[in-house]
Formats: sequence, C-alpha cells, structure tokens
Amino acid sequence: MEPIHVVLIALGALLLGALAGYIAHRVTTERKVSGAAERARQVLEEAEREARRIRKETEISAKEEIYRRKEEFDQEAELKRKEFQNQEKRLTKREDILDKKTDIFNKKERQLDDKEEAVSRREEQLIARQQELEEVVEQQKLELQRISGLSREEARELLLQKIESEVSQETNDLIIKRLEAAKEEADRKARNIVGLAMQRCATDDAVDSAVASIEIPSDDMKGRIIGREGRNIRAFEKITGVDVIVDDTPGMIVISVFDSVRREIARRAMERLVADGRIHPTRIEEVVAECRKEVDQVIKETGKQTCYDFGMPNTHLKEILLLGRLRFRTSYGQNVLQHSKEVAHLCAGMAGELGINVNLATRCGLLHDIGKAVDHEVEGGHPAIGADIAKRCGERPEVVNAIAAHHEDVEPRTLYAIITQVADAISASRPGARRETLEKYIKRLERLEEVAMGFSGVHSAYAIQAGRELRVIVNATKVNDRQAGKMARDIANQVEQELNYPGEIKVSLVRETRVVEYAR
Repeated sequence: MEPIHVVLIALGALLLGALAGYIAHRVTTERKVSGAAERARQVLEEAEREARRIRKETEISAKEEIYRRKEEFDQEAELKRKEFQNQEKRLTKREDILDKKTDIFNKKERQLDDKEEAVSRREEQLIARQQELEEVVEQQKLELQRISGLSREEARELLLQKIESEVSQETNDLIIKRLEAAKEEADRKARNIVGLAMQRCATDDAVDSAVASIEIPSDDMKGRIIGREGRNIRAFEKITGVDVIVDDTPGMIVISVFDSVRREIARRAMERLVADGRIHPTRIEEVVAECRKEVDQVIKETGKQTCYDFGMPNTHLKEILLLGRLRFRTSYGQNVLQHSKEVAHLCAGMAGELGINVNLATRCGLLHDIGKAVDHEVEGGHPAIGADIAKRCGERPEVVNAIAAHHEDVEPRTLYAIITQVADAISASRPGARRETLEKYIKRLERLEEVAMGFSGVHSAYAIQAGRELRVIVNATKVNDRQAGKMARDIANQVEQELNYPGEIKVSLVRETRVVEYAR
C-alpha cells in the first residue's frame, strides 16, 4: 500500500473519529440541555406551586386579620352602643326627676301665691277692723273723759295708784298664805314617803366617761401599736369599731367610742396586746375575739347577779342580757345600771310607804331603762323601745306602762308608773349624779342672769355658787321694799318655768341706798 493511501486512510479515520466525537458531543450536549430544561421546568413548576401556596396562606392570613379586626370593631361598637344607651337612660331619668321637681316647685309656688293672697286679704280686713276698734276706743275715751271730768293722763295715774295700793299688799299676803299652805300640805304628804326612800338609797357620784386611757411601758410601744404604715392600728380600729388616739402624751394611749361595750372590749384587748408584745393583725383578731367572749360572759353574769340581788329569778334571758349591758352604758356620766338599781331601791321604799306591791315596784324601777341597752341599734326613744321589749318578754302591763311613761311620753295609768317617774327624777337630779357639759353649764348660768335682768328696776344680776344662787341687785329709787319681795318671787317662778336644774336655786334680791360725799 502506498504511503499516500495510508495517509488518506489515516486522515479519513481521523475525520471519522472527529465526526463521531462531534456527534457524540452533540448528542451529550443535547441531552444535558434537555435535562437542564426539564430541571428548569420542574423548578418553575415548584416555584409556581410555592408561590400559589404562599399567596393562599397570605390570603387566609389577611382574611383572618380582617375578620379579627371586624370582630373587635363590632365589640367596641356594641360597647359604645350600650354606653350610649345607658347614658340616654340616665339622662331620661334625670329629665323625669327634674320634671317632677319642677312640677312640685310650681305647685308649691302656686300654693304660696294663694297663701300670700289670703294673708294679704286677711291683713286688709285686720287693718280695717283695727281702725274701727281704734275709732270706737277713742269715742269711749272721750265719753269717759266727759263723764269723769278728768283727762286721760289724770285718770290713768289715779287708777294706777289706787290699784297698786290695793292689789300689791293683797297679792303679797295671798302669795305668802298660799305658799305656806302648799308647803305644809306637801310636807305632810311627801316628807315620810320620799325622805325615807331616799335615806335608804346611797350611791356614788358619776365618774364614767366616753374614753379609756391605757398605760404603756414605753413610747416604743406606740410604734408597734401603729405598725408598718399603720396596718396594726387600722386593723384594731376596724375589728373593734373604736378610735385609738396615739399622741405625744408620754406612756399613754386613749381609746374613744360612744358604745361602752365596744370600749370595754377594746380596752381589754389593747391591755392584753401591750402586755403580750405580739401585735399584728392576726393576733389582734384572736385577742379581740377572746375579749368579746369574756365581756359577753361578764354581761350575762352581771345581769343574773342583779336579778338575784333584787329577787327577780324568773326574769327573761333577753332582759338579763340587757341589764348586763347597762353596766357599760352611761348617761350624762351616770352609770345606767347603777342608776337603775338606785331607782329600784327608791321605788321599793316609796311602794312600802304607800302600801302597794313592793316587788312589782322594784321590777318597774330596775327595768325602766333597759331600752338604753339597744337605743343605738333600734330607732326610737328608749322608753318606747324598753316597753316593747318588756311586752315581748311577757312582763305585766303595769311594768310595760311604767317603762313607757317614765319620761311622760305616754300617760301613766298606774301608781307604779308615777313612782317610777319620781324615783327616776330623784336619781337623775340629785347633786353629783350626772355631769353637765361646760357649754350647757355656761348657758344655764347666762340664762339665769338674763331672766333676772328682764325685770324692770334690776340694776345687775350674778349667778354665783356654781349656779345655786342668783344674786339680784335692784335700783333703790325704782323698787321699794314692798315691791322687792314680790319681784324676788316672780323671778323664782320664772326660773322654775324656763330652766331645768338639779336641786334648788336661791334668789337673793338686794336693795340698798348708797350716799357718797367727799371732804376736801
């Protein structure tokens, strides 16, 4: 074979190899392109699916948000609507009230106009009538002057002189005679009854008050009583219902409350807490509960002992407890239980002298003030409250009437009611039984002096000896000796009518003439 043929064959083989390689490369490239296109298509489809999923989720989230916002808006709108409705109702109600008040005001205004018109007509009639009377009186005066031959001033002076000379002495004599007769009759009938009853009864002066002072070992204890941010003292006041006063007074705190039972419970509890030293709300609760039980037991035992002492074993339990509560009740500083015992003794003494049932009179006196044990809790006066309690506890009608009538709220129907009134007045008005407030005491002294100064011819008046004597100084040129006695009695009578006071008040009228000259 020739070399050229070999070369040609080699070239052909080379060309065939190159062509086959190209074809194989082309096929391989087309396959790669086809695979890439498939993968690209799959990626696009997956991206589209993901995009659809995201869009769907976004739409769902948006719809949920819109629904939630709509619900919130609806709820808020409903609240606003209800609020507007409530405001509308309130405004309508206020408008109705204002309309009613306006109608009432208009009605009252019309009534006042009618009354004013009636008063005006009545006033005109009275003026006309007064003018007629004045004319008649003037005519009578002229006629009298013509008949008597005296002027008006001369007739008046003559008549006054005659009346004064005749009536003054007769009045003085009659007053003295009547006073002496009345004193003799009163002394004869009442001396033995009241005197013996009072002699058999002796009691202490009033010393109770509305506060309780408690000693503490040191001022550091005040801080413990107050507690952190005042929690201890607030807890104590809330549980006991009292006011605890912690001031700068060394070694002392004060408990103040009008209800004496609560004050006694608080006093015992505070003394026990101070002695124990452990002061906190829980401990305060425990101690107050213990002291409340103790005081309840003391009340019960006191009521039982009181009934036993006065021979009243069959007394109702409720009345026993109310009598025990009176141990911690005061009236104008006077202990009500001691006052009731004193009234019972006085009733028994007077009943014995009068020959009536002593036991029944004692029962009336002892129970007459049981209404004061609950008068802070029940509406009404203590006589009516006590009478209602006694009636419900099965007391006799005489006892019920004595309780209801001991302040003359109702008419006394038996002698027991009358002696209960007398015994109550004696016990309350005896010197030292009750304390008066400073304001009331000063007003009484001022009123004493005002009564005396209201009489013509009085120069000055002084209430002395704590109001037990009224010293009146008159002008000697305007009041003579005969008039002085009558004036003193008139002043005493007016004091009796206008003032309330224990015991008696002495009226001393002084008339003197003083002549002063100077040597130069």
